[in-house]
Amino acid sequence: MKQNKPTGIARELSVGEVAERCGVPVSTLHFYESKGLIASSRNRGNQRRYPRAVLRRVAVIKVAQSTGLPLATIRNALASLPDGRVPTVKDWARLSAAWRADLDGRIATLTRLRDQLSGCIGCGCLSLKTCPLRNPGDKASERGPGARLFDR
Repeated sequence: MKQNKPTGIARELSVGEVAERCGVPVSTLHFYESKGLIASSRNRGNQRRYPRAVLRRVAVIKVAQSTGLPLATIRNALASLPDGRVPTVKDWARLSAAWRADLDGRIATLTRLRDQLSGCIGCGCLSLKTCPLRNPGDKASERGPGARLFDR
């Protein structure tokens, strides 16, 4: 009976293997790489090869994206992780703590929106100057003319 050679832990993964394991299209991995979120090397045939640690990074990227974090924020957080070793629980805890304030702010905004939404739809004011939900006290005017409600 022929036995398969052990693949070993250190074996790098092809782009197709990473895509399959992570449940994302190959194009997503190419996109993440172009944005500096993940990195690959090239083999002699010029094919991408990823270290196994990329599986965890892609999982974190997907979770962070699902919370609405911008890719630039995700990239900056991932850049703080150590090179040359798999991140530890402590590394991941530090990374996630950095996102907590942003997520707490988003949750507070969504909670306010949910709680005031029916009154807002029913008020019919159609005025961003007086809308207590989108622009309480006309604070947006302090930022100057033009669309300012989505500025951060």
